[in-house]
Amino acid sequence: MTPIEIVKRTPKNNCGQCGYPSCLAFSAAVAKSGEDFGKCPYLDTTGLNVVQQQGAALEELSEQRDLALIEYLKGKISTLDFTRIAAPLGATLCGKDNQTLSFSFLGQTVLLNREGILLDGHVPDDPRDQILLYNYIHSQGGVDPTQDWIGLETLPNSISKVRTLATYCEKRLAELFSPLPAATIIAACHRLGGVEAPTLSATLGCIIPVLPKIPQYLVYWEAEPEDGFAPKVKILFDRQVLNFLDLESLIFSAERLAERLAVLLA
Repeated sequence: MTPIEIVKRTPKNNCGQCGYPSCLAFSAAVAKSGEDFGKCPYLDTTGLNVVQQQGAALEELSEQRDLALIEYLKGKISTLDFTRIAAPLGATLCGKDNQTLSFSFLGQTVLLNREGILLDGHVPDDPRDQILLYNYIHSQGGVDPTQDWIGLETLPNSISKVRTLATYCEKRLAELFSPLPAATIIAACHRLGGVEAPTLSATLGCIIPVLPKIPQYLVYWEAEPEDGFAPKVKILFDRQVLNFLDLESLIFSAERLAERLAVLLA
């Protein structure tokens, strides 16, 4: 909806109860920034799907922010010496004057240079993939992974992210794996470059290189109904992981791992 369409639903008396100086200013904020319709106690919502309108506005705003962040990150990596950072990031150089970085992302080939990113030959559909990959390059690498595995909760300032990881990755994978034999799950992990790393207590374990220097250790326990245990997945990270990704990007990379496995096991 446009600001004019929204303002027609207000009393147009500029009462200020919404916190804006005028009904038009409030309407513009709703249309362009996803402001809450409910801040106007007099708004006529007849025939209006308020939730849908707000959701669409917020989605558009989020996409605009993602695209702006992509441009910012492109600017940040434009000054980096690709010949110096390729090896620490597990990438190889290719293209004109060796100014394109090539590396794998969940079994897909990434080509990244100062102009943009191709994922298996195509521009990524989701801008968040570009943000993740640019952040990885911007880190310039650090101490290599040591396979000293830790839970997300061990990383600093991660408490608020633990539930996100559980919801969008671990619980999703546990439900996905539950009806499947271990061999089928392991085969899907192998297609992403995964290597079996069994533990005594779990049904299976696989180390999957989400990015060259971002291995993630997937551990799965099948359900034990007689003992009241539901299926469970735990994702462990290398202790050096923050040398390569910030927490937000790390969580998103784990979500992408879950999504890729869901596609392979469909």
